[in-house]
Amino acid sequence: MSATMAASRILFLSSLLLSFFMASYGAGNLQQNFDITWGDGRAQILNNGELLTLSLDKISGSGFQSKNQYLFGKIDMQLKLVPGNSAGTVTAYYLSSLGSTHDEIDFEFLGNLSGDPYILHTNVFTQGKGNREQQFYLWFDPTKDFHTYSVLWNPQHILFSVDGTPIREFKNLESRGIPFPKNQPMWIYSSLWNADDWATRGGLVKTDWSKAPFIASYRNFNSQACIWTSGSSSCSSNSNNNSTSWLKEGLDSTGQAKIKWVQSNYMIYNYCTDTKRFPQGLPLECTLTT
Repeated sequence: MSATMAASRILFLSSLLLSFFMASYGAGNLQQNFDITWGDGRAQILNNGELLTLSLDKISGSGFQSKNQYLFGKIDMQLKLVPGNSAGTVTAYYLSSLGSTHDEIDFEFLGNLSGDPYILHTNVFTQGKGNREQQFYLWFDPTKDFHTYSVLWNPQHILFSVDGTPIREFKNLESRGIPFPKNQPMWIYSSLWNADDWATRGGLVKTDWSKAPFIASYRNFNSQACIWTSGSSSCSSNSNNNSTSWLKEGLDSTGQAKIKWVQSNYMIYNYCTDTKRFPQGLPLECTLTT
């Protein structure tokens, strides 16, 4: 092989490797995956797409939205929440469709007084109906570093996880008459906003605007998901491939044990035990185990 041919081959291989790394990087690049949708400059994408920040002050909060819609997905995002006295603020990270009969899968982080724990608020909407709240304390300080918050949404169930530890499962019980989100593609949204009428101790603690601006940070978005475009799913033709094995992924005995541990030690509210809220009887899914 001549020196010229060898040099050309090295250049070609280098280009392939560069393309591979650029594609891998793009999978987590926030600028490629999200649009800032509101906030009048309070949201920023930084470090060539590696970091996104949302900001809230007395005038306005801010938010972003995914460029793609998804119909099922395994989605991770790392968040570092507002530090210090964040009372009255809510950092919302969720999937949602549109309309009065929308579906939605929620992570909401309710701000706290300095030294008090954050509350992680979760909810699932089906056909416009929510009221399925579960709330947790976290077993770490979510303002000190980034932590991974994940949703696995497939035809079998919705699984909420924190740093790989499952905390909540919403099963598909359509066979028992309970709607399940499976027909409406959803966007990913996030926002940082003022909710001091309810967010902290039921609205007793108001936002201290002397601490503004409040800032939440995002990085390392990763998705294995079915992208919805022009009325069809990117998974339709290859749903049996290993790359979409998560579409059939369930919760094994280890995962079930982890959920039990989290819910025994860190759950602070479960709609399925709130008989005062549902005096006529708990929602049907609360009474079914299979």
